[in-house]
Parts: sequence; structure tokens; C-alpha cells
Amino acid sequence: MSVFGRLRPLLDTALDRTVVPGYTRIGYRLRQSGWADDLPQGALRGRTVLVTGANRGLGKAIAAGLAGLDATVLLTVRDRESGERARDEIVAESGADVRVAVCDVSDLGTVRAFAAELRTRVPRLDVLIHNAGLLPATRDETADGHEITLATHVLGPILLTERLSSMLAASDDPRVILMSSGGMYTQSLPVEDPEYRVGSYRGAVAYARTKRMQVAFTPILARRWADRHIRVYSMHPGWADTPGVASSLPGFRAVTGPLLRTPEEGADTAVWLAATKPAPPTGTFWHDRRPRPEHYLPWTRSSDVDRDLLWRYCATAVGLDRVD
Repeated sequence: MSVFGRLRPLLDTALDRTVVPGYTRIGYRLRQSGWADDLPQGALRGRTVLVTGANRGLGKAIAAGLAGLDATVLLTVRDRESGERARDEIVAESGADVRVAVCDVSDLGTVRAFAAELRTRVPRLDVLIHNAGLLPATRDETADGHEITLATHVLGPILLTERLSSMLAASDDPRVILMSSGGMYTQSLPVEDPEYRVGSYRGAVAYARTKRMQVAFTPILARRWADRHIRVYSMHPGWADTPGVASSLPGFRAVTGPLLRTPEEGADTAVWLAATKPAPPTGTFWHDRRPRPEHYLPWTRSSDVDRDLLWRYCATAVGLDRVD
């Protein structure tokens, strides 16, 4: 092994801890040089994958990456027209079987109806990727009375996975992937105020708090569905140049623009987690194809008791133990 090869793990860790180089295209390209051969052609042939928020940005890049591995891809979007445009572009490039489904994952009633309908026409689901997201300018609530980022990033994905768990269990290798964000490292679990009703509302904080919740709940969800052999992962994509970043964080994009990853680079680990064999250990958090720590700042740590309290709040909110 070369000297660089021996030092690569140390360099990788240094990139991660210093954030800026690790989350940009610099970190991606340095790490990429140490990866084994890429995923084989046809790695997902015969498998069905559902991606939420798949009409643009990272979601579209993930869907295109999966289609390039010959998966059947269900683009799950709020707006059918934009979903169909994305589908046409992905099909033109890959020739894969790509279909559009409409579901607003922030609306729990819509999620229940969508899952029930999908179960009638799709016999098996191999991979479910929760990518749908938003960074709102002001606090807003859904029809169910939940703060919009909590509903979109946490409640909707939990409920959708639960309602599709029988379809996932029909797979011989089912996987669920939650697209988190490196911004979650700045926040602790909002145990006392999960709906962000206290204090001055900031969309970026709401976004990061709910992304922290996704990571904290990953091992809980892994245990919940372990008897169905469903593996659960969370990951963050680094800093990618997407339409969402351009519209929600224009100042950040202006400063970091030359260093931002492409959507394809940001999507890489999600595609890898969906297709690599053997499957990585369940209940883990990833970035650039490697497990990562959940905390870098001491004040973001929460106790298991706090995590379980917040989990119970969310589980009750979506009625996990209710049959209807």
C-alpha cells in the first residue's frame, strides 16, 4: 500500500471534522479516489425503488443514479407535471422504467391514502428513499396541525415507511434511507418543543433540528422493523448546488458556489447505500460511503431518555399503534 493509501483514513477523518473541505467537492473527490470499483452495471435490475421529492435537485439525481443501475424507479412528488418532466429526462438518459406517483409527505392523511393505493398495484418495494424536504421562510403548519418541517422530514417519512413495511418485507434485501443534512450537527434534539412553537422561528434552525431527529431516530426505526429484515440508514450529502440551496440559502451559495458539489456527487452515497452488496450494518449514519459520528459538538448530545420521549411524541402523532 502506498503512503497516501495508509494516510487516507486519517485524511478522511480530518476532512470530516473540519467541515468545509469535507462537505465540498474537494472532500468528495479526494475520498472518491480511494473507493473500490464502482457499482456494477445492472446492480438494481429487477428491483423497485421509491424516491420522494424526486423532481429536482438531489432527489432527481438520486432517481437518475438508480435508473442508471436498471432499477424501476417510482418518482414520488407533490406536483405531477414537474414529476413527469423529470421522468422524461431520466428515461431519455437511462431508458429505465421510471414512473410518477403523487404524494405530499407532509400531509398524513394523504400519506395513508397513497400507501394504501400503492399496495394494491406494486407487490414489492426494495428500497425507500426519503428525500423530500423544504426550508421555509416562516413557520407554517399542516392540516394536521404540525410544523411543516417536522411533518415533511420526520412524521411523513415514519408513517409512509410503516404503511409500506409489508411491501418492503416482501423484498429479500429491503432498505430505507433518510436524507439528512450536515446542518444537523449544529442542533440538539428539540425534546421540549418539537413543533417549534417557542422563540423566534428560523427556517434554517427548523430544518437542522428535524434533520437531527432523522439521525437520532435511525437506530430506533432499525429496531422497529428488524423482524421484517428492513435495514434503515441515514446520511448527509455534503454541500451540493441544488435549486433548493439557490432559493433558500442564496447568501451561502454565493460564498461557497465554486466549492459546492454537483447534485450527482451529493446523491452518490444514497445510490451506493441502495445498491452496494453486502448491505451495510443497519441503524447507521453515513457520508461519502463511510459511517460517521452523530455528534461533533458537546452541547448537541441528548440522553437516551430524551430521545425516547421525542420518539414517543412522533410515534403518537402519526398513530403508529393505531389500526385504521
